[in-house]
Amino acid sequence: MSTSTDHGRPDPEASTLALTSDGRPVSDRGDTVCVIGAGASGLAAVKNLKEHGFGVDCYERETGVGGAWNWRHDRSPVYASTHLISSRPFTQFPDFPMPDDWPDYPHHSRFLSYLERYADHFDLRGHVWFGTEVIRVEPVDGDRWDVTTRSTGGYGPERTSRYAAVVVANGHNWSPKLPRYEGLEEFRGEVMHASSYKDPAQLRGKRVLVVGAGNTGCDIAVEAAQQASRCWHSTRRGYWYAPKYVLGRPADQVNDALLALRVPLRVRQWLYHWTLRLTVGDLTRFGLPKPDHRVYETHPIANSQLVYYVGHGGIAPVPDVARFHPYAVELSDGREIDPELVVFATGYLPRFEFLDPKVLGDDAGTGRPTLWLNAFAPGHPTLAVAGLVQPDSGIFPLSHWQTVLFARLLRLRLTRPDRAAAFAARVAAKAGERYSGPVKDSSRHWFEVGHADYLRAVQRALHDLEGSR
Repeated sequence: MSTSTDHGRPDPEASTLALTSDGRPVSDRGDTVCVIGAGASGLAAVKNLKEHGFGVDCYERETGVGGAWNWRHDRSPVYASTHLISSRPFTQFPDFPMPDDWPDYPHHSRFLSYLERYADHFDLRGHVWFGTEVIRVEPVDGDRWDVTTRSTGGYGPERTSRYAAVVVANGHNWSPKLPRYEGLEEFRGEVMHASSYKDPAQLRGKRVLVVGAGNTGCDIAVEAAQQASRCWHSTRRGYWYAPKYVLGRPADQVNDALLALRVPLRVRQWLYHWTLRLTVGDLTRFGLPKPDHRVYETHPIANSQLVYYVGHGGIAPVPDVARFHPYAVELSDGREIDPELVVFATGYLPRFEFLDPKVLGDDAGTGRPTLWLNAFAPGHPTLAVAGLVQPDSGIFPLSHWQTVLFARLLRLRLTRPDRAAAFAARVAAKAGERYSGPVKDSSRHWFEVGHADYLRAVQRALHDLEGSR
């Protein structure tokens, strides 16, 4: 049994001491599981592991729970007007519903309070080491792991603890993806990534170019239409802009009803096109480029205001940037514009700096792990990644069931090793399997999943793992 502190939190320093292969001292945490990150996926992992009887140490580099949704954190991409883009029923955890009187799309501050209440309700904070970053995770002694930590910012000594298993839940919206353009370094205007955007006051009275057509780029373009003296919105390709409401209901709820009826993808695509024709018509007449892909082949862009402001002249759609000049930006069609501020809403890249890429099946170092269910790495049955999915609905129900599956796998490794071994064989055979229709090959879409297909796959995995009852 592991030793605890006076506050009930396991104390790695009080555990059995051992040595790493290179002679460093390591505290052996026995059967305890390490969780990296106390965002929504990490909290779900702590809660589900705890409910399955495991000791848990969670390391969080920031000073509070919430991960990306905690606007106080340095790496948080949240800005003042951020709201959920998936509706409340498809965002909440299955065993902890949001209040019924909350709006369909809660503000980020409300969602953070929801995560804080989740942590308190399930008594999770006592398992979290705040202000502690993980700098190295190494497989040792078969299926165990040495996890090296230090105080966030590099202060204080490093400490290594040995765990029976590890859940990686460090999020995928914190490392900005920055584009490269000829002449960018010579540009005399202000340049920022959307990760640094926090308030519309940063746009007020300026000539603003927003680059990128994801949900964040569209939100910032809409705010620039209201606050800036001029707004250009640059996109590489055409996109499908989904209204947040269809037939008086949140759009993802309508889509889920069609999925529940097993409506084929082509039929759902036709219905989506028909709905757009009835609501906004042909987007090319606004100057927006024609999409080069079918609906559902890129991540849904839920924004009911972008087309409105384009139609009212507040946003000027422009093509991709070709190059920068000291006082101008040249577009791919040869035109030049003169923004004072350029906002790159070009997304984020998943990063696992503390792990050898080969551990996650990324032998070529592409930054794209090869996992089964986007969670399980071949050859490492005691390692799981939580939340590395980009669904067509809310992510957190998926994180919940991912971590339930992992917790039950760890339990069966102790009670039914034959079933756990069969699960490991399935991981090796199915790693890299997709759970969506055709999608664009890009750094943003390689971990796209259809939530209904994905949850069915997790349900089958749970059934196979536990056997018929």
